[in-house]
Amino acid sequence: MRSANRHIAATAIVAVTTCFYSLAPVQPGVAQTTLNGSASRGSTHGKVSKTKKYFNAHPKVKSATVGAGVGAGVGAVTGLVTGRGVLKGTAVGAGTGAGVGLLQSSHTMKRHPIMKDIAQGTLIGGGLGLAASGGRGTGRRTVKTAAAGAAVGLGIGLWKNLR
Repeated sequence: MRSANRHIAATAIVAVTTCFYSLAPVQPGVAQTTLNGSASRGSTHGKVSKTKKYFNAHPKVKSATVGAGVGAGVGAVTGLVTGRGVLKGTAVGAGTGAGVGLLQSSHTMKRHPIMKDIAQGTLIGGGLGLAASGGRGTGRRTVKTAAAGAAVGLGIGLWKNLR
């Protein structure tokens, strides 16, 4: 794949990934759902797994773990599409996804939704730029894709919050 095509593919992946992250609907909380009849919200036989207990006690770790899983998948696809290596893309994507997951769970960023979208776009763009590039000019390409991600994040943030 030619160098220009790789950059176009990486920029397209930045735009699509940022859109998916930013436009994902917020799931209603457990307390907001109404149960009817004799239905109960307990687990089977009153036992809760240790993993579920840990993630309920540590929501930031849960957000980072889920984000790392999503980022690893996106990074692997990016490495495969650009020809730079699936393992490299997975590693970079997992780190980027963990950062995006922490941004989504941040109390400060919840008060500033447009800035949250810009920060997510920048992180996603930078991570995908690192996963898609290698060799000479990696920093320059990473900065370009991070700037493209920030621009997409700003557009999405303004579109979502200033309607």
